[in-house]
Amino acid sequence: MEKRVFLIHGREGRPDNHWFPWLSWELRARGFEVHALAMSHSDKPKVSEWIAAIRNAVGRPNKDTYFVGHSLGCIAIVRYIVLLARKTKIGGCVFVAGFSGSLNMPEIEEFCWLPLDMAKIKSHCPKFVTIFSDNDEAVSLARSLEFQKALGAKAVLERGKGHFCADEGVTALPSAFKALMTMSALNPKH
Repeated sequence: MEKRVFLIHGREGRPDNHWFPWLSWELRARGFEVHALAMSHSDKPKVSEWIAAIRNAVGRPNKDTYFVGHSLGCIAIVRYIVLLARKTKIGGCVFVAGFSGSLNMPEIEEFCWLPLDMAKIKSHCPKFVTIFSDNDEAVSLARSLEFQKALGAKAVLERGKGHFCADEGVTALPSAFKALMTMSALNPKH
């Protein structure tokens, strides 16, 4: 079974900006099937639309299915995972600038206000890596660490990467690539 990676951008994002094109190229060069999704209404996102888009793109997930989220994309992914059928297992998730709780942004509040069943999320996914920056002005270090702790994720602190956007000079993200390669190596092809 081929390993699949689904990249989910954040609010006002696109599948062809920031470090997504670089990561897609690196993964495809190593035999991964990569899907960088274009989430609808990224300026005024709706959680139900984003979850439906992920569900439709993924089809039937399995242990060779991986997710990479950026910012709000991380929350969309965990909201998708919590709805999976009871025994469904996925390979792992890499969350870049993910967060827990409110960022006091009305346009994304519906993603944030409902509680998440972290135990259920962990029952579907054994491996999480959270990557965050020491100077992210959109997501505080406290919100990133809260998310990391709730998931029991491996934490990767980057220095000076801001919110991991191209306009901050982040067009490649080796830590995300390394995290995926490490996760997927633990799930060798059969």
